[in-house]
Amino acid sequence: MGRYYSGDIEGKFMFATQGSDAADRFGSIGHSNYISYYFDKSHLDTINKELNFLESSFKKVEEFFKDRDSYNTEDQEKAGITSQEMSDYADYLLGEKIKKCIIEQGDCSFEAEL
Repeated sequence: MGRYYSGDIEGKFMFATQGSDAADRFGSIGHSNYISYYFDKSHLDTINKELNFLESSFKKVEEFFKDRDSYNTEDQEKAGITSQEMSDYADYLLGEKIKKCIIEQGDCSFEAEL
C-alpha cells in the first residue's frame, strides 16, 4: 500500500522514506486530510534554491537507482546511503515535477494523501 499525490502532477511517495508533506519544503504548505498544494511562478525561486541544495547531496543515490527499480534497507545500507539521503532524493524528484509543471502550465496544484 502506498500514498499518492494527484492533480497537475501525479506520483507515489517513496515507501517508508518520504512524508506526505514533502512538498512543504518547496514553499507551499498543505492542509486537511489530504494536503492540498498550490504553486505558481512566484514559488520558482524557492523551488530552485531547494533543488540546488538537494542536488549536491544525492549523486550516490542516483547511481544506486541507475540499474534497479526497487530496493530494500539492506541494499541501501550496503551502498552507504542514509535514510536522509534517500528522503532528499525522493523530495528532489518531487520538486522537479513541481517545477516542470509550473514552467509548462504557469502553476501547479495537487493533493497528497496523508
